[in-house]
Amino acid sequence: MKTYTYYPGCSIKGTAKSYEASLLQVFEALELKLEELPDWNCCGATFYMSVDEITSFVLSSRNLALSETLGRDIVTPCSACYLTLLKTKDYIQKYPEIREKVDAALTAANLTYSGTVRVRHPLEVLYNDVGLEAIRNRTRLPLRAFKVAPYYGCQIVRPFQEFDDATYPETMDHLFHVLGAEVIDYPVKTRCCGGSLTGTIADVGLRLNYILLKEALERGANCIATVCPLCQFNLEVYQKKIIKQHKELAEIPILYFTQLLGLAFGIEAKDLGLKQHIVSAQELVQSLHHVQPMV
Repeated sequence: MKTYTYYPGCSIKGTAKSYEASLLQVFEALELKLEELPDWNCCGATFYMSVDEITSFVLSSRNLALSETLGRDIVTPCSACYLTLLKTKDYIQKYPEIREKVDAALTAANLTYSGTVRVRHPLEVLYNDVGLEAIRNRTRLPLRAFKVAPYYGCQIVRPFQEFDDATYPETMDHLFHVLGAEVIDYPVKTRCCGGSLTGTIADVGLRLNYILLKEALERGANCIATVCPLCQFNLEVYQKKIIKQHKELAEIPILYFTQLLGLAFGIEAKDLGLKQHIVSAQELVQSLHHVQPMV
C-alpha cells in the first residue's frame, strides 16, 4: 500500500467534511494510504496572502518543513492550499530575500526546509499513480445517468501547470468517462467562482457563480463536479439566492469529484458525505440501482 502525507487544510475540517469523507474512502478503496501531517497549521491562503505575503510563506513553509521530515509526497485536496504550497516552494527557490526571512522564522521554531518535498493534488495522484485502467476496473456501478460538468476552478491548473492544461484541463473529464458518466463540455470550467468575493463584494461573487451555473445547465448537465471546497461552497450555498434572481435556472447538485468516484465504486452515499449537501443528489444516487453493474 503506497502512503502519502496528507495535509487537509482548514476548509476540509470545516465546511468540506464531505470532501474529506469521500477522499479517504476512495483512497482506501484503491489501497492508497493518507497519513495526516502531525501538528499542521493553516496554509496562509487568501487573507494572509493578500495582507502579508511573508507571513503566508512562513505558515506554508512550516507545513512543508514538517512534511519533509517524513520523506513522502504531500497530498492536499483544497485548491487554495495546493496553490499556496506550490507558490511558497517556488518563491523560496527563486527569491533569496524571501528564503532568508522564511529560514529565520523556521530556525526559531527548530525547523529547516530544503525544498525536496513534492506537492500533489489527489486528482493528479489518482490519474497518474493509479491510472484510468485501474479506476475502470474498480468501478462497480457505472454513472450512466450522470451528465457531469467538470469544474476545475482557477487555482488548480494556474499558474503552476503541474499535471494539466492551464486553460482547458481534461483530467477529471477522463476520469468521469471511465466511470461511465456523460461528460459535458464546459467552456468556463477554469473560470473563477469569485472565491471570498461572495462574502465581501457579494454582487460580483454571485454574478460569477451565476455564469458557471447557467453554462452548465444550458449544456444539459445534471450535476457539477469540483475539486475545491470554496468552489463547492459558493456554487451550492448561494444557489437558491442566484435562482431567485435568475428564474430560468434550476437547482443542480454540486459534488466533489471524489464523491462521484466513490459512488461508482459502490461505496454507500452516507459514507461519502452526500447527506451533508444542501442541494440533494438523491435522484442521481437512486439511478445507480437501475443500471447494470460492471463485473
